[in-house]
Amino acid sequence: MQTSIILVGGFLGAGKTSLLFETATRLAREGKRIGLITNDQAPELVDTTLLEHAVEIFREVSGACVCCNFAGFTEAIFDLIKNHQAEVIIAEPVGSCTDLSATVLQPLKDHFGKDFVVAPLTVLVDPQRLSDILDGRDSGLHPSAVYIIEKQIEEADIIAISKADLLTEEEIQNLQRRAEQEWPGSEVLVVSSKTGEGLDQWLSEVVSRTDAGKNIVEVDYDIYAEGEAVLGWLNTTLELKGDSIDWDKFAKDLLTRLSRRFDEADSAIGHVKLIVEVGSNFVIGNLISTDEPPTIRRSAGVGNEARMTLNARVQMAPQELEKIAFEEIANVCGSNIRSEVIALKCLSPGYPRPTYRYDRVVTPPSN
Repeated sequence: MQTSIILVGGFLGAGKTSLLFETATRLAREGKRIGLITNDQAPELVDTTLLEHAVEIFREVSGACVCCNFAGFTEAIFDLIKNHQAEVIIAEPVGSCTDLSATVLQPLKDHFGKDFVVAPLTVLVDPQRLSDILDGRDSGLHPSAVYIIEKQIEEADIIAISKADLLTEEEIQNLQRRAEQEWPGSEVLVVSSKTGEGLDQWLSEVVSRTDAGKNIVEVDYDIYAEGEAVLGWLNTTLELKGDSIDWDKFAKDLLTRLSRRFDEADSAIGHVKLIVEVGSNFVIGNLISTDEPPTIRRSAGVGNEARMTLNARVQMAPQELEKIAFEEIANVCGSNIRSEVIALKCLSPGYPRPTYRYDRVVTPPSN
């Protein structure tokens, strides 16, 4: 049986990592060998740290999106297959990445169609952002960032509306119906990583189908580049020390303060996420809008030492993002917590230059 390669795209804050975590956990319980690949413009990912708690075999492709670092992506795939016998590999591209059908799925099928099976492209969409797109609203994002979201959805083989647990049945049906009408070339599913709703159906689809990359879309790379560049990107990891610190409260307080600062700066949030680890325990925090409170999951408990990784994607200059982030870290630490920066990268993404770009749908060779 050939390994299945499943790409799960979608804009920042759509819930891709939560989906990967829950899916990997489910498949591992069934005895399958699962490999995960995370991707970002820089190292020190919350996603990688979280997924380490779900599976033992994973790889991180950093420094560029998988379309621009195609060689690094395929190297990670073959390492997971050859050295770890992965039966299913799920990859999470950069949240601001689009044109995956033309730049990733088609070359994978063309060059490696005999080595593994490429599953249909899933694009996960936050229900509020999907509703805004359908209604012509911008969610406070720059028009070029909205353009990226629109192109992500347009090229999807499967549109997966996430966070179904936040919606009523009537809202789910209405949103699903409108999406099916707007994008008739895509299948529209509804899932919840929290409750498990729709996950079995989605898994059944992606592991059984081979019609990957049916939709190649026209993408204006100048607009695409601007949509990425309007976001400042911050990845940092810190060692934290104090006496009997409630690390769950620390995480919530930090995200709440950051939300207030970004609101005061009138800067839209792509996604802010953090993980605080205390031994084998950890707390995960997410922030996707200044209009909504942060979400906190699991618990790191109380302890004296912790390790925090923080990733922020916010519509502001990277220098301003770094300044605000470390001011609020200092404020939450106060005099009770000592912090040491272990790693720091703050940037604005460069112009996307994919290794390949196909203008046709590739039919993989028969095996």
